[in-house]
Amino acid sequence: MKITKFEVGDPKKKFDHIITLNVTRSMNIRQNALEAARMSCNRLLEKTAGKEFYFKMRVYPFHVLRENPLAAGAGADRMSQGMSQAYGKPIGSAARVQEGQIIFELRINKTHMNSGKEALGRASKKLPCTCKIMVQ
Repeated sequence: MKITKFEVGDPKKKFDHIITLNVTRSMNIRQNALEAARMSCNRLLEKTAGKEFYFKMRVYPFHVLRENPLAAGAGADRMSQGMSQAYGKPIGSAARVQEGQIIFELRINKTHMNSGKEALGRASKKLPCTCKIMVQ
C-alpha cells in the first residue's frame, strides 16, 4: 500500500465549510495517483492553514491490477502459453470510482477557504480525470 494516511488534521474540531473534490466520470484511479494528489494537497494546506483543517480521503484502492507478462524474443513461442489461462501477477491496486463520487473531503474555516480550493485544485491535476470542486 503506497497511501500512508487517509485522514490528516483534527476530526473532532468544528469547521465552517466543507469542500469536496468530485469525479466527473466513472473510472479506476491508481493508488500512485491518489497518494500524489494527497501529498500535494496536504503540503499546501500545512503551509497556509497550519493545523486549522481536516482532510480525508474517501476512497480506498481495493481493486487489484494484474498483468500477464508475455515473453519476447527468439524461442518465446515455445516458452509461454500466451493468453491461454492467463491470470497475471499483481502490479498495483486502484480505486473504482463512480460519476459524481467524492474522492477528497476538506473541512476548513472561512479564513483559509481560498487556500483550500487551491489545494484541491492542485490535487485534481494529479488525477487521471476531470474533477469538480464543490463547496458546502
